[in-house]
Amino acid sequence: MQEQSAITAVRGTASGVHAPGHLGELTQIVDFALVDAVLAETGAQEKRVRLLPARVMVYFFLALALFEHCSYRAVWGKLTMHLPAAVLVRPAVSSLVRARRRLGARPLKLLFHTLAGPVGERGRPGVLYRGLRTVAVDGTSLHVPEDEQVTWRYPKRAGDKREFGYPLLRLLVIVECGTRALLSAAFGPEANGETVYAARLLDCLDASMLLLADTAFDSRALLEQVRATGAQFLVRSGARRCPAIVRRLPDGSYLSRLPGPYRPGHGYPSLPARVIKAWITVTLDDGTVRREQWRLITSLLDHLTRPEIPI
Repeated sequence: MQEQSAITAVRGTASGVHAPGHLGELTQIVDFALVDAVLAETGAQEKRVRLLPARVMVYFFLALALFEHCSYRAVWGKLTMHLPAAVLVRPAVSSLVRARRRLGARPLKLLFHTLAGPVGERGRPGVLYRGLRTVAVDGTSLHVPEDEQVTWRYPKRAGDKREFGYPLLRLLVIVECGTRALLSAAFGPEANGETVYAARLLDCLDASMLLLADTAFDSRALLEQVRATGAQFLVRSGARRCPAIVRRLPDGSYLSRLPGPYRPGHGYPSLPARVIKAWITVTLDDGTVRREQWRLITSLLDHLTRPEIPI
């Protein structure tokens, strides 16, 4: 009876348009039919009636991300806060842990890839640049618990004699400019560089896109992979990279070629690029003004059709 009450309170909300409370806010974006389809495709549907069905655990998993500083019990409370108390059961933390482990990562991964993608409509500021959808790649580092179940995969930083700090996870994403919609994401140990993870994200790019990136992503090999998808790129170059001038253009930019490693039978293949020197002025809250020059490298070679740059 206890199991049936919990299922009626949470799973039975599919009969309405949206479930109440925070569960309802999640179902406006991730509806029940989509979750059920993902569970069926990944074989994660329960084989018998459970207190915590797989569909419920998907929404609990999403709520954990929204309320990352809350305990399991607190997140469950927020997720079901407006459901009828008379028919709602508060599962033990151990039950939530087992149910989360039973669900696994595959349904969440498929759900992400199903929902991820551009959403910006034409005319929205920042979404398009001269017909190209602008997207950006960047990364960050996140602290993870210092636990033996985690540190084997995400070790702490180590000096000559000892480890220090918390273990770190490196996260890379590609987002749509103007909407911040996620297109793709990758993560792993912090010891791997950003370009390692960035290379895993490029499948989401196509010929309709312009990829924006900062200095860490000016690797010639990575830029070649971007062009292989059909997408264009505009990246801030590192100070050490000084591409040779092949031909100066009337707007002050110049054409160049980024040399690559030797390939038997192909010599030293190079990647055509246009280099733009841009002065950036930054005004701080206290009125301080800082002006610095950036060197931008782009695959948009025609200075007539692409005269200005989206920065």
